[in-house]
Amino acid sequence: MFLGKNTKACAFGLTLLFALAAVAGCGSKQAAKTAGAAQVKAMKVIQQDTPLSYEYAGQIKGKDEVKVQSKVSGTIVEKYVTGGQTVHAGQALYKIDSRQYESAVLSAQATLAQSQASLNNAQIDLQRDQELLASNAISEQSVTTQSSSVQQYSAAADSNSALVKKAQENLDDTIVYAPLDGRVSVDDVAIGTYASAGSTTLVTIGTIDPVYVQFNISENEYLKFMNLNQANAMNQQNASVSLTLSDGSAYPVTGQIQQVDRALGDNTGTLSVKALFGNPNNMLLPGMFARVKVSGEVLPNAILVPQRAVQQLLDKSFVIVVGSDNKSESRAVKLGEKVGSFWIVKEGLSADDTVVVEGLTKLQAGVDLDVTMVTPEDLKLSMNS
Repeated sequence: MFLGKNTKACAFGLTLLFALAAVAGCGSKQAAKTAGAAQVKAMKVIQQDTPLSYEYAGQIKGKDEVKVQSKVSGTIVEKYVTGGQTVHAGQALYKIDSRQYESAVLSAQATLAQSQASLNNAQIDLQRDQELLASNAISEQSVTTQSSSVQQYSAAADSNSALVKKAQENLDDTIVYAPLDGRVSVDDVAIGTYASAGSTTLVTIGTIDPVYVQFNISENEYLKFMNLNQANAMNQQNASVSLTLSDGSAYPVTGQIQQVDRALGDNTGTLSVKALFGNPNNMLLPGMFARVKVSGEVLPNAILVPQRAVQQLLDKSFVIVVGSDNKSESRAVKLGEKVGSFWIVKEGLSADDTVVVEGLTKLQAGVDLDVTMVTPEDLKLSMNS
């Protein structure tokens, strides 16, 4: 009985040893196979409707900008604003020495009063002469002559009245008012400056909300936008325009294209475009630079691959595709536009393909691959620029 048990134990032990040896042999073969494979990261090709956008370098411009000049000449004696201040239309900005204009008003009024008195006397004489003519006391020629005098005095009174009005306007113009709402520049003139009428710029005022962003587009891009705008008009939609500021932050307000120049620039061959943006917090200042992104057409079922997956040789573009047998396959592709961290692939890939994004630094076909699948989130890829 005791010997029988030992015999069974030995048989079991031999069986276990053979099994372990077989497993070890298989593991060694698998390890050898894995050890010879290139470790790579790969990602499934993305297929989705993809809106295209175009980016340009733009500069902020004031929607309206006015150089304020005085209508009369004289020395600045008072200043009611400071540089950089926000003002409203009709707000007083400067006062010009008004003494000579006050004197001119008084002189013109005195001349007018004198001419009106002369006119009044001439009218009285005419009335008296007409009565005398009725009784044949004077000749008709005398009445005619007096009537002409009345007309002359009347014309003189009208002329002097116009001079009074002009003198009063000049006096009123010694106060310079803001022609529009906006912010004044800091290069405003100081008290004591002599201002020449129509030539001395006292200050510049520009609107701050809304503002324009001006940028230039090529002829081909203009034609694309014309087609896009026609399509948007039929669909009752508007193409959006967005801004990225110089620090990389996105401006929170979207804009719309408002003005397109009438002709291409002779020297640049580009077309100037202005997009209007609201500026409620006064974040945008004239002179600032920003990246303008204009939305374009939407490509249905576009194929996208990460830019890092594309290798370029001369004028050709290639990607490494993971084959069905986990071997690398070099695939020539035709690229479209960039969309954020991705390329649009026009030809060469399908939605079922998997492309290598990390691991292979050279175009090599037929290499065994040890693939780790990743997602755009793992690689911190984005459709936004």
